[in-house]
Amino acid sequence: MSQIPDKDTIKLLRIPFSFFLMPLFLLALSQSGVSALNIHVVISFVLIHLLVYPSSNGYNSYIDRDEDSIGGLEKPPVPTKKLYYTTLFMDAAAVAFAWILITPLFAACIVLYILASRAYSSKEIRLKKYPYTGFLTVAIFQGAFTYYMCYAGITGHALLLDQSNVYLLLACTCQIAGAYPLTQIYQHQQDLKEGIITISYKLGYVGTFIFTGVLFGVANVFYFLYFNAIGETAHFFVLQIFFIPIVGYYIYWFIKVLNNTAAANFKNTMYMNLVAATCMNSCFLALHFINC
Repeated sequence: MSQIPDKDTIKLLRIPFSFFLMPLFLLALSQSGVSALNIHVVISFVLIHLLVYPSSNGYNSYIDRDEDSIGGLEKPPVPTKKLYYTTLFMDAAAVAFAWILITPLFAACIVLYILASRAYSSKEIRLKKYPYTGFLTVAIFQGAFTYYMCYAGITGHALLLDQSNVYLLLACTCQIAGAYPLTQIYQHQQDLKEGIITISYKLGYVGTFIFTGVLFGVANVFYFLYFNAIGETAHFFVLQIFFIPIVGYYIYWFIKVLNNTAAANFKNTMYMNLVAATCMNSCFLALHFINC
């Protein structure tokens, strides 16, 4: 009974934070041709967003023992061993259910995602302390690989790696590569105390914004190439409409940081995440209903 998760353990799983990680699942759904009510869609959504992502959050909190703000929590509680055991149980459950209820391919994808997540956070490997290796790990595994994993869960089969889908995988990777440094911008000093030098710290405040803008521009080019390749160029322009609030807040926040670097704080970072996730989730849901 002592290992039953308590309130603080559940809080550190940061389950609501999965909302910010949802866009690529909805993008995969929109391009899969599968109904949102399909049982594979429901199961894969639950396994990814209620088990895999929260477990990754919890493990990271257990290892880092953050005292300052982290994504989704302004004042994180102190983690205990219960959190560690909870993450192990959630990982095992996600892999088992993926194997039994969907396919071994989807289960294998989840295993690889978990291993990458653990390698990023663990004290033994600690990829997050290396600015470039850590950055590439996040960009690839939360970008192209996550799309592939979601597609495998939704459809029950592998994604065909033809030219159009390669464009889409590159778009996903560039999108995450652009967003990730911006999520680190408020943690420079906290990370330095822990011996972590992030890509955002390397770039600096202004450099982080410029880097993000360039990568989002590159992602947009790949989105155009993808939608053009599949004969759905109009869908690219739907995407642009939903991107307007994201670009608007990005410019507004960038100007604030140019005037005062104190604006590169937790509150503004989370608001940027909220605007981006809300717009992108809405966009990919709209594309799903258009394709249906």
